[in-house]
Amino acid sequence: MFGKVSGHPIGFLMPERNTVALKITDREVDGAYVVALDGRIVLGEESQALRVKLKSLVAEGKKKVVLNMDNIKYIDSAGLGILVAAHVSAKLQGASLKLSNLGSKFREVLQITKLFTVFDVYNTEAAAVAGFSK
Repeated sequence: MFGKVSGHPIGFLMPERNTVALKITDREVDGAYVVALDGRIVLGEESQALRVKLKSLVAEGKKKVVLNMDNIKYIDSAGLGILVAAHVSAKLQGASLKLSNLGSKFREVLQITKLFTVFDVYNTEAAAVAGFSK
């Protein structure tokens, strides 16, 4: 599970393609903002772009945010740090951040690091969006 990928320091391996930057797309679904991520969340431009995107959504008053992790191929400790920081920041500003579509390796990483208990995790994007209604 731990290793060196594409010259990057040790991180958490997911099934991956060759070096792929993080693609971020967002859309509104039933009053929630779904941020679909595709690629890697690693130290550098990728994690900073995600941090900026999440901060801007919360600053714009978007209180319900779902991160669809379906196409995340790789995440390192910096990427995990960005997710934790985004979760804490959102909570402090009265917003809520949910994760959806985690692959088995990413679920395992969250369980090993005990972060599974920190995040609201859903199997599907639709379930995460519906989770805001509860």
